Amino acid sequence: MESWTYAGMLLFVLAATLPLELVLRTRVYARPRRLALVLLCVAPPFILWDVLATRAGHWSFDLSQTLGVTIGDLPLEELAFFFVVPVASVLTLEAVRSVRGWTVGDEPEADGR
Repeated sequence: MESWTYAGMLLFVLAATLPLELVLRTRVYARPRRLALVLLCVAPPFILWDVLATRAGHWSFDLSQTLGVTIGDLPLEELAFFFVVPVASVLTLEAVRSVRGWTVGDEPEADGR
């Protein structure tokens, strides 16, 4: 069961933020292009940094706490981390915006433009 530690944490993060999409209607998953752009800006540089830091010996992974699937030098869960955490962050930001009524400039205008 220890091998599910990292994957379980990622599943928990997704499960904990899913109600933000369903209850507050943040529409994060309904705008896949926008979400993909966020992930394309965040994931690649951090994955590269992670690979370089791992190869340099700055840190390592306890493979007994992962599923044992690696891609390159990284466990699958580590790669998933760079997608799961940004998605959870965007969901949280959109939930706060929804509750507070904050705008960021991409909302449709009141007159329909």
